[in-house]
Amino acid sequence: MAYWLFKTEPDAFSIDDLKSAPAQTTAWEGVRNYQARNFMRDGVKLGDLVMIYHSSCKHVGVAGIAIVTTEAYPDPCQFDLSSDYYDPKSTSDKPRWVVVDVTYQQHLNKLVSLKAIKENDAITEIALKKGGRLSVMPVTKADWQAIIKMAE
Repeated sequence: MAYWLFKTEPDAFSIDDLKSAPAQTTAWEGVRNYQARNFMRDGVKLGDLVMIYHSSCKHVGVAGIAIVTTEAYPDPCQFDLSSDYYDPKSTSDKPRWVVVDVTYQQHLNKLVSLKAIKENDAITEIALKKGGRLSVMPVTKADWQAIIKMAE
């Protein structure tokens, strides 16, 4: 099992939205950065755990946990002309973008802020501390455990 951080803007989709989704599950759509896509396509696997991270909002930080419930498959939005994520260069024979389904596991007892993450010397590898802006990024087991402990 691996650990991941998925960023989302809570005005568009939050941990609360995931909890309220049918079967508490959603396709993690709209990833349009090649490195983040490659993580989802090649790294994220069924059963991996995901921190849901709220960004571009008043309270930035890790808000909850989800679990990956499918392997990567083509993002249907890339083919939808009405979608903000439509990609005219993507075809069903050669899709450019993928999604994984994630299922809600829990809210954290308290949001773990970006500021607190940056100030915690026990957290050493997470890209957030280095200004990482990817919407999908790996998290080491040690960093995962440190962030979970901060939420207690």
